[in-house]
Amino acid sequence: MTKTLSILLFSFLFFSSFGQNKKDMSFKLSIAPEMQDSFEGTGKLMVYITLKSNRQPISFSANQDSTWVFGLNVKNWKKDEILEIDSNTSWTSTANWTLNNIPFKTYYLQVRWDESKIENRAEHPHSMFTKAVKLTNEKSQEISAEFDEGGEKSTLVEHDLIKKFTLESQVLSQWWDKSTSINAAVLLPSGYADNPKKKYPVCYSIGGYGSRYTRVNQIVQDSTMQTWWTSKDAPQIITVFLDGYGQFGDSYQLNSENNGPYGSALIEEIIPEIDKTYRTEGTSEARFTAGCSTGGWVSLALQLYYPDDFGGCFSYSADPVSFYKMQLINIYENKNAFYNDNSIERPSKRNTMGEPEFSIKKEVQTENVEGYTNSYITSRNQWGGWNAVYSPRDKNGLPMPLFDPITGTIDPTVAEHWKKYDLLKYAQENWSELGPKIQGKIHIWMGDMDNYYLNNAMRDFDSYLRSTTNPKSDAEILFSPTCGHCENYSIRTYLEAIEKQIITKPKQY
Repeated sequence: MTKTLSILLFSFLFFSSFGQNKKDMSFKLSIAPEMQDSFEGTGKLMVYITLKSNRQPISFSANQDSTWVFGLNVKNWKKDEILEIDSNTSWTSTANWTLNNIPFKTYYLQVRWDESKIENRAEHPHSMFTKAVKLTNEKSQEISAEFDEGGEKSTLVEHDLIKKFTLESQVLSQWWDKSTSINAAVLLPSGYADNPKKKYPVCYSIGGYGSRYTRVNQIVQDSTMQTWWTSKDAPQIITVFLDGYGQFGDSYQLNSENNGPYGSALIEEIIPEIDKTYRTEGTSEARFTAGCSTGGWVSLALQLYYPDDFGGCFSYSADPVSFYKMQLINIYENKNAFYNDNSIERPSKRNTMGEPEFSIKKEVQTENVEGYTNSYITSRNQWGGWNAVYSPRDKNGLPMPLFDPITGTIDPTVAEHWKKYDLLKYAQENWSELGPKIQGKIHIWMGDMDNYYLNNAMRDFDSYLRSTTNPKSDAEILFSPTCGHCENYSIRTYLEAIEKQIITKPKQY
């Protein structure tokens, strides 16, 4: 009884003093002149607060337990005006405290601006950041900050072997009822200019979630990579870096009800134009896909859904290839995405020792704040991106949520729609026709301690392929013990693997 009274008294004193020490926080925000050209003035303002400063921007670690985000929708902010926000503003938040009651003596704060609701802005940064500042919890705090950093770098580094590719997509323009262009980067092999009559195989490279085509810049910026690529030992393969831009997040390079016909755009428009513009072999046998994480899933999905258009996929650490194991969720049988049957929060990420780093619930809470509808479905981040690709469209033109953004309750109607993108189900239901077309074409690597539990679904995919008959699958699926997400992946890794296939299977090539 005495112990209980002591705890209650402590709680009362703590929360009373907490409430009495309200510290007003206000903001005066401006935009650096060099960031104003692409500024539209309507978007989401987010304040990130963290106890750690080791990752910049802070939003990169927003799912961690020591980081919180506050969000506010803003309209008609003029780019040359100072935006003033007082302490009475109603923020959405992942915290159980307010900006006027920050319960830390010292912390780091950064403000982000996001205009992701604006469609088809592929050449402009969706995000801008202020510099992160270290603050102490004083009586009141006025934050004066300038947005002077872009969240996305979309400028291609000039190089003799790197070319920008832009195409106005007719199928996407018709679908969106506005001019819609697609960008890519073409990395030419070192011998391209010296062999004007030679034709080359081509690899379509897909990056991790939301990666831009400008990731090819690493070839130029990394002296070791540039030395290797320009040497006589580098694979003589044209590499096309596809853009991860999409209206609701990464398009996943496939047709979907929310993003539009990106798969048709790739197969019917981009590939023919690449073949026409550059000296590719121009045959499916000499056309490959490769990528890691999102890119791992997309490279495999393209090979399965368009088996006649590609001669091989090289998939690393693929996103869940079966939604029976969507990370740790069985979307077809589980009732809730956030909690398992033992009422324990499902982790979303772990380290390679198995220690959880953050939960699915925490991840979705962050995306809820970042979405312009205060829901993960418009966050443009991972769960929002998956949801946009796999879900049906609602009457307002938005993706229908697989699960409730607050409670995590799964909608079985939406889960049913996801089945068409379940790669295991697709292979099982179409094996008699699909199997012969993908013989010799499936090459997969997965870490058996994948940080996002992706190895679970891939194990099921592997088990099914091992059980197949007529034909018996010859897929190459390698699981590496104790390895995490994308550990064995690089541009060099997959291009050398493709080169090896070309050399060892010259007749197919």
